[in-house]
Amino acid sequence: MQLSVKTVQKITVTRLKAECGVRYWEDGEVNGVQDEEGALIPLRQGDVWRIFVNLDTGVIDDWPEGVTAKVHYKVCDAGVYSLIDADGKEWAKREWYVPPMLSPGGAGYGDYVIMEIDGTGKIDNWSADLSYFEDDDQ
Repeated sequence: MQLSVKTVQKITVTRLKAECGVRYWEDGEVNGVQDEEGALIPLRQGDVWRIFVNLDTGVIDDWPEGVTAKVHYKVCDAGVYSLIDADGKEWAKREWYVPPMLSPGGAGYGDYVIMEIDGTGKIDNWSADLSYFEDDDQ
């Protein structure tokens, strides 16, 4: 007879990769200007806002120096979120609901990315909480 068992491994992850299918780009502001069409927000790729966030610092990779932003993006069930290690290997992935750590600017209820980003790419009030990725019921 054979038995299948799960094993638990401790992995060091360094980045959150967020691919957010934003519904309403006008709910963002860049350098104090409402971003009506989503043309001003850095790191937009088509209909997706793709960011990599340093889990320790809350700084978004490749954020343009001096650019500030306030976002209140409705994403709902149009997102893919991954935890990756220093080599870029993906270790945990969740689809649909927005992880709570992407809403440090207010209650996102799994539907919204709510944050303010300073001119260095740092997300205000950042706190990395990986519990969203550890729950097997998701």
